[in-house]
Amino acid sequence: MIQFDFNHDYILEDERVILRPIVLDDLVHLETFSVNEPELWMFNRGGGAGKGNLEKYISIAVDERKRKEHYRFIVFDKWNNEYAGSTGFYDIKLLNEVCEIGFTWYGKKFQGTGLNKHCKYLLLQFAFDTNGFQRVGFRANNINERSKNAMRSIGCVEEGILRNFNSDSVGNRIDVVVLSILKEEWDKKVRKMLFHKINLDKNE
Repeated sequence: MIQFDFNHDYILEDERVILRPIVLDDLVHLETFSVNEPELWMFNRGGGAGKGNLEKYISIAVDERKRKEHYRFIVFDKWNNEYAGSTGFYDIKLLNEVCEIGFTWYGKKFQGTGLNKHCKYLLLQFAFDTNGFQRVGFRANNINERSKNAMRSIGCVEEGILRNFNSDSVGNRIDVVVLSILKEEWDKKVRKMLFHKINLDKNE
């Protein structure tokens, strides 16, 4: 039985990052990205481009946690002593023992630095080892090659395409790629592979 508790404030941390539940007051920490890097949300609708949209984005994340649907975190980069973005769980189905990881974005300064691998390791470890989920899913706009490559690099298996499934930030209909990691894959190879990668980053 999954022990995940939406009411508990989980803190996930390693030597590189701290993930803590996002709150309304985090607008001040993330506002610079919404104003100066609005293109971070170009691939999907409902993003945080512009202060007003970011305020709504965070408010929705907080409300969805109350409704026991999503559980999102703000990301703090310990190496740079700065807030870097956000990520979290959604479509959490405790009865089915499955969840999705998504709503992930980082400021440009933090992209390609290894930060994402640290975040994903902590999230996957929490999902599989701490809570006993059996499947963790991922999705992305099918033309978002950076996002797809990042998912493949952490051991995700591509399952297929949801055609005309959603829309991007300007209203164009998009196909969505679906990927996942299963508990047995995590236990057999992904945990070790990802742990090795984050330790290579640490030692560089």
